[in-house]
Amino acid sequence: MKKLYVIFSFVIANSIANAQNSTTKQADKLFDQFEYVSAAKEYQKIVDEGKSDNYVIKRLAVTYYNMFNSKEAVKWYEKLVQTQQDPETYYQYYQMLKANGNYAAANEQMQKFVSLAPNDQRAIAFKENPNYIPRLLDQQKSFEVKLSQINSDKSDFGAVLNGETVYFTSARNSSTKSYGWNEEPYLDVYQAKFTSDQSVGDVSLLKEINSKFHDGPVSITADGKTLYFASNSFRVSSFEKDRKKNLKIGRNSLFKASWLGEKWGNITALPFNSTSYSTSNPSISADGKTLYFSSDMPGSYGSVDIWKVDVNANGTYGKPVNLGKNVNTEGKETFPFITEDNKTLYFASSGRQGLGGLDVFQVDLSKDSAATNLGAPVNTEKDDFALTYNKNKNIGFLSSNRSGVDKIYIATPLCALQVLVTVRNASTKELLQDANVAIVDSNSNIISTKISDQNGAVSYKVDCHKLFTIQVSKEGFASNTFNVADSTGETNVLADLQPINAIITDTEVLLKPIYFEFDKSNITQSAAFELDKLVQVMTLNPEMIIQVKSHTDTKGSEQYNDLLSEKRAKSTVQYLISKGIVENRISGKGLGESEPKIDCQDNCTEEQDTINRRSEFIIVK
Repeated sequence: MKKLYVIFSFVIANSIANAQNSTTKQADKLFDQFEYVSAAKEYQKIVDEGKSDNYVIKRLAVTYYNMFNSKEAVKWYEKLVQTQQDPETYYQYYQMLKANGNYAAANEQMQKFVSLAPNDQRAIAFKENPNYIPRLLDQQKSFEVKLSQINSDKSDFGAVLNGETVYFTSARNSSTKSYGWNEEPYLDVYQAKFTSDQSVGDVSLLKEINSKFHDGPVSITADGKTLYFASNSFRVSSFEKDRKKNLKIGRNSLFKASWLGEKWGNITALPFNSTSYSTSNPSISADGKTLYFSSDMPGSYGSVDIWKVDVNANGTYGKPVNLGKNVNTEGKETFPFITEDNKTLYFASSGRQGLGGLDVFQVDLSKDSAATNLGAPVNTEKDDFALTYNKNKNIGFLSSNRSGVDKIYIATPLCALQVLVTVRNASTKELLQDANVAIVDSNSNIISTKISDQNGAVSYKVDCHKLFTIQVSKEGFASNTFNVADSTGETNVLADLQPINAIITDTEVLLKPIYFEFDKSNITQSAAFELDKLVQVMTLNPEMIIQVKSHTDTKGSEQYNDLLSEKRAKSTVQYLISKGIVENRISGKGLGESEPKIDCQDNCTEEQDTINRRSEFIIVK
């Protein structure tokens, strides 16, 4: 593994060396002396003069990488990767994009690194536990999905559970004539006993509901007394005539039936049906006061929209209302289902970004928020639709043609935890806006990153009973990490950030230790956080002059450690200069292994070596 890194470093060094010329001589000299701020200015001059090439662009990218100036680094890496690069370049670009919170673009670069260095441990770890997957496949899973026993060898869909009975639509009735669209029998409504172990028994036709045309799907009020269903308008001799083609054109229409004690009866067509448009896929609210349905009636945004209508106590209906752009698009939105609390609406859409034809979405109707895709495994590259959910039984049904024909699947909700984060000033308890907040799993993968709002708030939805931490940072404050309690439902995280301050003694500025990775000299993110404190101290004390003393562990020869510590000291100085500290106020010196914090000679533990690899900040004036 170490040999692989050395090979990459050798390739990079040679490619750079071979491209040096008189134009870059001064900039290269500064770069080789680790004077990155000045080097960047010299390379930028070459760019401004129109004399740049890949060599100059790469030097700029690496310069800003070494200074941990991720914004500028990303700009130059983006230009650099327009042509094929070595693996480490893609990895560095990946790191800088992550530092900017651009995880989707970062993972694109990481995939390139993986393809070029598949045996690199970083590549192997990424392939095993990637911290980003395309949005719809990576998001929190809402349901576990498995095939239901209810299915036949024909199309089955639109299942809804009421009490101990499941109602669904099926083409299994071989005694009816076939429908020319798919050469299957016409659709009928069925009912079946659904037991606690999810088995199905006593399947039967809902004879009084079915006609010789398509029937279903259905929706039933919570009390089981009223059933809404879709059927063809031909059943009430309602149709439109096309005289030129000599055709009678029927429409999908909505009907209502009442439970008469032993069977369904009093079937009536709803008053807003029409021969010029269709109404279908009903979903009645638990209180029976609002009916949701799909229609292409005038006022629709697309080919089919989701609508709702008030159901009055006297049996009359209000005027249908379009659910608006939070739900509907220029495409098709259909198969609505409203949950018992009349709050969450599930529906299928082909007009929103999805994995296939129809995808299932959800929207909170109590908020002015857009619909969200439920992702996998609810959605696939096929049509996925008609998600219904029974809260009392904690079970749902999903319809999908992922197997090639419409089938009914059981959708079991997965345990979810809503993490509510509030970012505050630890000293004043003031709510902090514009803080960077990331939620991280137990494998150190960043699940998502967000910016706190005016109330210092951020929220995430994650799996229950898993370990998560919250990482929070904001300019002017010390970054911190907070554990998420193992809980269900909802948990609150108070993220109190300490304002950046440092202890100033007579001789030095005390920060948390500035540690370097083994055999490296570039500024890490954790080091940058601490060095920002020193920037603030020196800004508040404009006469202060600091000398940076950099130390190594005892690994390697004294000569090598002297050189490595000098590089680390210069990297630290360059970072401070890049943050606005005047050059004559900051200097650096590498002391190698000559002044260990822990004098353990050649018997140092890894922890002791880490402590010895440090920087100190001595007050010269």
